[in-house]
Amino acid sequence: MTLFRRRKMSDLQSEVLRDHSLRRALGPLNLTTLGIGAVIGAGIFVLTGQAAANYAGPAIVFSFILAGFACGLAGLCYAEFSSMIPISGSAYTYSYATLGELVAWIIGWDLILEYLFAAATVAVGWSGYVVSFLKDVGIHIRPAFTAAPYVHTAPPDAGWNIWRLFTQGWTSTGAVLNVPAMCIVAAITVLLVIGIKESAVFNNIIVAIKLTVILAFIAVGAAFIHVDNWHPFVPPALGPGEFGWSGVLRGAGVIFFAYIGFDAVSTAAQEAKNPQRDMPVGILASLGICTVLYIIVALVLTGIIKYTNLSVPDPMAVAIDSLGPKVAWLRPIIKVGAIAGLSSVVLVMMMGQPRVFYSMSKDGLLPEKFSAVHPRFRTPWLATVLTGSLAMLVAGLFPIGLLGELVSIGTLLAFAIVCAGIFVLRFTHPEIQRPFRTPVFWLVSPLGVGACVFLMCGLPRDTWARLIVWMAIGFVIYFGYSRRHSKVQQEARSSAQS
Repeated sequence: MTLFRRRKMSDLQSEVLRDHSLRRALGPLNLTTLGIGAVIGAGIFVLTGQAAANYAGPAIVFSFILAGFACGLAGLCYAEFSSMIPISGSAYTYSYATLGELVAWIIGWDLILEYLFAAATVAVGWSGYVVSFLKDVGIHIRPAFTAAPYVHTAPPDAGWNIWRLFTQGWTSTGAVLNVPAMCIVAAITVLLVIGIKESAVFNNIIVAIKLTVILAFIAVGAAFIHVDNWHPFVPPALGPGEFGWSGVLRGAGVIFFAYIGFDAVSTAAQEAKNPQRDMPVGILASLGICTVLYIIVALVLTGIIKYTNLSVPDPMAVAIDSLGPKVAWLRPIIKVGAIAGLSSVVLVMMMGQPRVFYSMSKDGLLPEKFSAVHPRFRTPWLATVLTGSLAMLVAGLFPIGLLGELVSIGTLLAFAIVCAGIFVLRFTHPEIQRPFRTPVFWLVSPLGVGACVFLMCGLPRDTWARLIVWMAIGFVIYFGYSRRHSKVQQEARSSAQS
């Protein structure tokens, strides 16, 4: 079927050798820190507390373990793909080579949802910490310019009525725009246009700062843990997805987007010095380090303060405040670390999105301008500016909870398709050299698909409805533009005519 035409693996691998438009400047350390830079951010500084307060209680630890397990399975599959096809585009390119063009379009369109909304989500979290920090030093920003103008709660009786889910349940906050969130997106956009090497150096510095702050929080907080705060470890269920084991599942789905850093690492494959060796290292090392840190921070956070008090924009700072004046010195340090840490997450998410645009444009699925490379900086500058502009708009208008769940479901869908792709490729192209091989792929791949789908089932109905609408828009663009301009389809038509 023409909808499932695949890009030839030989063409992809030859493209790696001949395409030098992007600068190869990243080694294994840079790739690992890019992964840590993306993974350690809103999940640890913002969503850990909010997910504990609203869904899982202290059992948010189990949510992180569940999400980490699913990510580990997907990470092994990503590592094989990235060593085999070291080219920009991440899961989009992988699925084009294995499952065909229509699936590639679906995953590419899904990655736009993932990266664009992830950058906006983290920018909103960044804004919360910045506003709080400035308030501590006597600088007050009017609330009208520090929050989304509306919040949304799905109508409980809407069912699958997509019109009601989208048009009802909106409540005005009285705010105009989240201006700090828009400012950080604008600053990161400029940095990414200037160059990948400069961006990586900035990220390395930021990662060092936030890891130091997190380790300080763990060291200080561990001495103030009250075991009573962990009881009951799994709070009794109040409703579907609200505490109990269903809350643990819902929490895992909500915080899952915090793990997408290793996915962003794979988008930089075309800018790695030795991608066959370094990409698996960057993906798996960053995932392992971050999973351990998430679990420890969740234990300490819910141990020093009751989980019911953590539904705030800056839960770690609130936890330190609860310990009294003895450790008040740590509060501004936590906030500085969070501000720095969230900055690097925005950076890596916004680095990933333009490279997906770049790859889709090179394949003809998006206009050619999307793959324009700056002659001096050698970055996909036009796609970067477009990404930054859209992310600014989303960050200024939407609340963090709504954005976070959208990113999670998009990420889970991407991971499921990658896991399926590895399984398919082992049978369709067993002869291809694989510098990294997913161990026991016949088990890891299906388990990865199952784990991701399982976590998707824990997300609310309105999030699924938004994904369906997003995908419907994508299909309109694909059948209206992309299919006609696809280079793979054009080649097939030329071959048929000759």
